[in-house]
Amino acid sequence: MENNQLNNPNAFQHKRQGKDKDFRNQLKTIFQYLEEHVATASMVSAATGIPQKNICRYKRDLEKAGRLWEIEKKQCKHTGFKAWYITTNPGNAPGCSTQLTLF
Repeated sequence: MENNQLNNPNAFQHKRQGKDKDFRNQLKTIFQYLEEHVATASMVSAATGIPQKNICRYKRDLEKAGRLWEIEKKQCKHTGFKAWYITTNPGNAPGCSTQLTLF
């Protein structure tokens, strides 16, 4: 049997590893951007160059992990449609008070 890329199951492994690396880089970029800004997914996409579909996927994952919060739903500055403004900054999370309480 001839040993070429079509017969080698590991020939395309580097592409999968690259996608995983892109995933981590995109997730990190989105997380860091939203720590400093409150924005919609469309605004994040315009600012970072990451496709909006990817941002929506990462948004869901971060919400499930308790690391992303929806602040308010209002007109997006980028698209003009109603959308959720989101953040990863715990100080901006709804119901979060930076003041200490005694009880």
